[in-house]
Amino acid sequence: MAKYTKKPVTIEAIEFIGINYKDIIDFVGPDCSYDSGTGQMIIFTLEGVHRADIGDMIIKGVKGEFYPCKPDIFALTYQPEEG
Repeated sequence: MAKYTKKPVTIEAIEFIGINYKDIIDFVGPDCSYDSGTGQMIIFTLEGVHRADIGDMIIKGVKGEFYPCKPDIFALTYQPEEG
Protein backbone atom coordinates (compact mmCIF):
# COMPACT_ATOMS: atom_id res chain seq x y z
CA MET A 1 0.00 0.00 0.00
CA ALA A 2 1.26 3.49 -0.87
CA LYS A 3 0.75 6.76 0.99
CA TYR A 4 -0.71 9.88 -0.61
CA THR A 5 -0.87 13.55 0.37
CA LYS A 6 -3.92 15.60 -0.48
CA LYS A 7 -3.12 18.23 -3.11
CA PRO A 8 -3.50 21.80 -1.91
CA VAL A 9 -6.73 23.18 -3.33
CA THR A 10 -8.75 26.26 -2.46
CA ILE A 11 -12.43 25.70 -1.80
CA GLU A 12 -15.39 27.88 -0.93
CA ALA A 13 -17.44 27.01 2.14
CA ILE A 14 -20.08 28.44 4.44
CA GLU A 15 -21.03 27.37 7.95
CA PHE A 16 -24.67 26.42 8.46
CA ILE A 17 -25.79 28.24 11.62
CA GLY A 18 -29.53 27.70 11.22
CA ILE A 19 -30.75 31.22 10.61
CA ASN A 20 -28.63 31.47 7.44
CA TYR A 21 -30.46 28.71 5.56
CA LYS A 22 -31.40 31.18 2.79
CA ASP A 23 -27.70 32.02 2.33
CA ILE A 24 -26.97 28.29 1.98
CA ILE A 25 -29.72 27.96 -0.65
CA ASP A 26 -28.25 30.95 -2.53
CA PHE A 27 -24.77 29.37 -2.30
CA VAL A 28 -25.77 25.87 -3.42
CA GLY A 29 -28.67 26.64 -5.73
CA PRO A 30 -31.47 24.31 -6.79
CA ASP A 31 -29.76 21.19 -5.39
CA CYS A 32 -30.51 22.34 -1.85
CA SER A 33 -33.49 22.91 0.41
CA TYR A 34 -34.26 23.60 4.07
CA ASP A 35 -36.27 21.13 6.16
CA SER A 36 -38.04 23.32 8.72
CA GLY A 37 -39.29 20.23 10.55
CA THR A 38 -35.78 18.97 11.39
CA GLY A 39 -33.85 22.23 11.02
CA GLN A 40 -31.50 20.55 8.55
CA MET A 41 -30.31 21.49 5.11
CA ILE A 42 -30.93 18.86 2.44
CA ILE A 43 -28.24 18.77 -0.24
CA PHE A 44 -28.41 16.62 -3.35
CA THR A 45 -24.82 15.51 -3.95
CA LEU A 46 -23.11 13.33 -6.53
CA GLU A 47 -23.37 10.48 -4.00
CA GLY A 48 -27.04 11.02 -3.15
CA VAL A 49 -28.98 13.04 -0.61
CA HIS A 50 -27.07 14.38 2.40
CA ARG A 51 -28.39 16.28 5.41
CA ALA A 52 -26.44 19.07 7.09
CA ASP A 53 -26.88 19.91 10.76
CA ILE A 54 -26.27 23.26 12.40
CA GLY A 55 -22.50 23.71 12.69
CA ASP A 56 -21.72 21.73 9.54
CA MET A 57 -19.75 23.36 6.76
CA ILE A 58 -21.21 23.37 3.26
CA ILE A 59 -18.37 22.98 0.76
CA LYS A 60 -18.19 23.76 -2.93
CA GLY A 61 -15.81 21.17 -4.36
CA VAL A 62 -13.28 21.42 -7.14
CA LYS A 63 -15.81 20.36 -9.79
CA GLY A 64 -18.53 22.71 -8.56
CA GLU A 65 -20.26 20.04 -6.51
CA PHE A 66 -21.64 20.77 -3.03
CA TYR A 67 -21.60 18.63 0.07
CA PRO A 68 -21.75 18.99 3.86
CA CYS A 69 -18.76 18.39 6.10
CA LYS A 70 -18.72 17.97 9.89
CA PRO A 71 -16.84 20.80 11.64
CA ASP A 72 -14.16 18.57 13.21
CA ILE A 73 -13.26 17.02 9.84
CA PHE A 74 -13.32 20.45 8.19
CA ALA A 75 -10.90 21.84 10.83
CA LEU A 76 -8.50 18.91 10.28
CA THR A 77 -8.62 19.27 6.49
CA TYR A 78 -8.82 23.00 5.74
CA GLN A 79 -7.34 26.23 6.99
CA PRO A 80 -8.44 29.79 6.22
CA GLU A 81 -6.58 31.61 3.46
CA GLU A 82 -4.56 34.61 4.50
CA GLY A 83 -5.06 37.93 2.85
